[in-house]
Amino acid sequence: MSSDTLAKTSAAPDIPEQVDSLRIVPQRRLGQWTAAVAVLVLLGLVVTSVVRNEAFQWGVVGDYFTSDSVLRGLWLTLWLTAVVMVLGFALGTLLAAARLSANPVLRSVSWGYVWLFRSIPILVQLLLWFNIGALYPELLGVKTVNLFTPIAVAIIGLTLHEAAYAAEVVRGGILSVDRGQIEAAQALGLSRWRRGWRIVLPQAMRSIVPPAGNMLIGTLKGTSIISVIAVQDLLFSVQLVYHRTYQVIPLLMVATLWYTVVTSVLGLGQYYVEKHYARGSERTR
Repeated sequence: MSSDTLAKTSAAPDIPEQVDSLRIVPQRRLGQWTAAVAVLVLLGLVVTSVVRNEAFQWGVVGDYFTSDSVLRGLWLTLWLTAVVMVLGFALGTLLAAARLSANPVLRSVSWGYVWLFRSIPILVQLLLWFNIGALYPELLGVKTVNLFTPIAVAIIGLTLHEAAYAAEVVRGGILSVDRGQIEAAQALGLSRWRRGWRIVLPQAMRSIVPPAGNMLIGTLKGTSIISVIAVQDLLFSVQLVYHRTYQVIPLLMVATLWYTVVTSVLGLGQYYVEKHYARGSERTR
């Protein structure tokens, strides 16, 4: 063995020690830090402008935030949102089942319903139901004006509208379940009801919950449109106040803050529901 080979062999064990002695220098991300600082500065300027702007009249906002009329409007908004979501998803589930059935008539009717109610703007639907008396003065011997009160019009219009979207959400969730899961359940001899309840639904909920949560929040905010038919929801309640006091901006801020609070609570609940149905699908270390 030559002297050069011996020198290389003897120097080889020192390489790991040299690597360990190297100092690791973190990568400089100057652009990211600059952008973060710029965003924080702009955000601070916006918050400062909002807080110090006397036109917002934060004192008036505080006075009306928990007033009786505003709380009554808030309660009606929450109640209407809950009723519309329950009825909308009940009808939407039936439509989704009809869309997935082997019966061509049911599939066609379900498809036509979804196409029609997704095509017509919700405001137009509400106005049509509100003026249904012009087409049918009486239904079942009862005057339509007495039968279709503003609250009934709001429930019917919003429910039929939401059912079209709920049908697609439920249908997409069912289609997301692997076909092999259903075939395995059939091989075990499970009935169709047990297959749907114990196998398909728990797995479909992982795909249903996120868009359903978005629909719930959208319905909450969408109820503000019923103020055009004089239903005293949260927005209509603050409108009644500022039509009397002419304090438009602070009353609109009252409605804005309440919508923000309720939406945040619903978003938090959606997070935990998604986490519940994601059990078993998340990878753990």
